[in-house]
Amino acid sequence: MTTPTIVNGVDRDKLFGTIEAIKADPAIAAFQFRLKNKWIDGGENRSRIDDYYGTRQDMRHAQAFELVNDEPPVLLSGDKGPNPVEYVLHALAGCLTTSLVYHAAARGIPVKGVTTRFEGNLDLRGFLGMSDEVRRGFQNIRVLFDIDADCDEAKKQELVAMGQAYSPVFDIVSNGVPVQCALNGTAKARAA
Repeated sequence: MTTPTIVNGVDRDKLFGTIEAIKADPAIAAFQFRLKNKWIDGGENRSRIDDYYGTRQDMRHAQAFELVNDEPPVLLSGDKGPNPVEYVLHALAGCLTTSLVYHAAARGIPVKGVTTRFEGNLDLRGFLGMSDEVRRGFQNIRVLFDIDADCDEAKKQELVAMGQAYSPVFDIVSNGVPVQCALNGTAKARAA
């Protein structure tokens, strides 16, 4: 029995072709993702995503994306969009799920569905500068997976572990990443 070319919506031939191309020329694996943000009022600000760098060239998305950040009224703003920490949970959800599904596809494991619930605990005393002993960001994040696939619980646990092992956002959130902040014109953006 042969494994289908398309598994979980992922073209395995193209996936393995990409892997072989990167093995032959590792420089094409360097990507830089970009976003421009503008403050509107209160907690509201908007981000625009329209271009990125990859495979040694600047590229554009098929369409530009606009994301709205805001805070709910209890946090003194207009609730016009998710707040930034909710976007972190969204980014983590998307990346863990995509990593799990792509790596399952690479192994020929059909996945019918993945749903997750994310919870992150945050204490405002850190953000408000009320205590140096309280972390400003999430104190912890819990992720609960439901995976619909024709495999046993041990294989599903393996899929969850693959999601964590290969997710760039999981790596960023769990290991941290250096972030450089400067006034425009004083820091040079680098291609990855």
